[in-house]
Amino acid sequence: MKRTTVQWLSMALVIALLAALSLGVVQAQEEQVLVVGHRESTDFYDPARGYTQTTGIVLRSVYETLVTFPDGDTTEILPALATDWTLSEDGLTWTFNLRSDAVFSSGNPVTAQDVAFSFNRVKNVGSSPAGSPAVANMAGATAIDADTVEVKLNAIDPAFLVGLTANWFAVSEAAVVTANGGTDAADAATTDTAGDYLDQNSAGSGPYMLAGWEKTVQTVLVRNPNYSGEAPFFDRIIIQNLEPAAQKAALEAGEIDIALDLTSDQMAGMNPEEISIFRGPGNLIHFLIMNNNPDVGGPVANPLVQQAIRLALDYEGYKALWGGLQPAANMPIGIAGALPESAALARDLEAARALMAEAGYADGFEITMDYWDSTFQGVSLGTNAQKIAADLAEIGITVNLSPGEIGPKLEAYRNGTQVFGYWFWGPDIEDPSDFLSFLPGGKVAKERALWMEDTVSQELLDMIAAAKVELNPERRLELYGELQLANQQNSPFAPFNQPDIQTAYRANLQGYVWHPVWLVNLSLLSRSS
Repeated sequence: MKRTTVQWLSMALVIALLAALSLGVVQAQEEQVLVVGHRESTDFYDPARGYTQTTGIVLRSVYETLVTFPDGDTTEILPALATDWTLSEDGLTWTFNLRSDAVFSSGNPVTAQDVAFSFNRVKNVGSSPAGSPAVANMAGATAIDADTVEVKLNAIDPAFLVGLTANWFAVSEAAVVTANGGTDAADAATTDTAGDYLDQNSAGSGPYMLAGWEKTVQTVLVRNPNYSGEAPFFDRIIIQNLEPAAQKAALEAGEIDIALDLTSDQMAGMNPEEISIFRGPGNLIHFLIMNNNPDVGGPVANPLVQQAIRLALDYEGYKALWGGLQPAANMPIGIAGALPESAALARDLEAARALMAEAGYADGFEITMDYWDSTFQGVSLGTNAQKIAADLAEIGITVNLSPGEIGPKLEAYRNGTQVFGYWFWGPDIEDPSDFLSFLPGGKVAKERALWMEDTVSQELLDMIAAAKVELNPERRLELYGELQLANQQNSPFAPFNQPDIQTAYRANLQGYVWHPVWLVNLSLLSRSS
């Protein structure tokens, strides 16, 4: 049967359409997708509001800062959006010159106006990042011209450059944030409404863009086509909120590429030809917080009880569970100036019982302990909570465990209404000044534990004031050492473990590097064929 010209053309169109569809399928199959299993701890993805570990992982890939650290450590300050910087003779004004090639995901250039807007906004929004020392000490930022920004401080801050590496100093595009309700005005705490937009979208210049966040389900990132640096390997990154047991199963089945929260027991027996494992010293400190206001904390507001609790904890037992180190105070070992393990407290039940009796609690008391019911970075908080209860029972304290989701528990912790809690802390900045948060006047001490300056000696306050501005490196570290020892004897905190960090990932995943600030830089990862 002879075909007509129309029939031949129709067949050609069908063949062309099928070919195009096939090509589309192949291209879709070739999309490189990284899937990360992680126990989500996100509070916000707005740089002016976000303060948790998951937030830090994501913002590291989506935004850029003026300065940064090397990929694998915190040994030096490197240029990022800034090419160079100078400090005025009085130590109160920093001037930064910007790169000329950096652009936002919109394609618009990064300018000094964007930097000044971002810095002033994080200060004036007044959320958790505003309590960090570098933000709190910042008087304000001003664009001198399109490529030069000036940042004025209220007082000399030897750690200011280190502070600028934090994700809340991420530079966002002012026009985008403003168009979606943002402001850097003095009243931003009540008038800025860009948070909802920035929790689902991004306004940064990093290698990825935020494509969506379904809270406690998943976060999706996509490659930024306008990124000025080397394009990352993966087109799309999916961070799935999975419990550790589900992470293990998914990793072994090849459904995820990396698992961030497995315990040592869960990693045992994994096939080394399919799964690679990283282990090393971490920088999170697990600690107890006791509300220092007697009207809230009751018995745990008593300094004698606080010291008894510190002496009752089985420090060696926590190390046996999770490895790692026993910190001497709430300053992670590994940061310059941190006291070594040899300076840490040792368990002494006899002394702890004597302190309880001296405080008027020879027969003990009953108290509720709040904590996040989760396994994070390989450590089961529930296991530790049970052990804490068992340890304190030996000095007569009956601990009623109150596990829960991170949202309400974190809210109570942050607003100072939590009586007795178990938390972990990763340093805001890799500098001894981070420890100021745990001293009277500091964020955690004042806002979370309600430990106020008028409850301690002037000698301690003078030492804190001196440490804040000391420029001589040796004397500076001496002061922070003395403050840690003072904190051991009188504070509403009981640090008990600095566990190892461990990560499992598919053997064909390349470029994994653990970092003490942002944990993992997803843009460095690739997959071998």
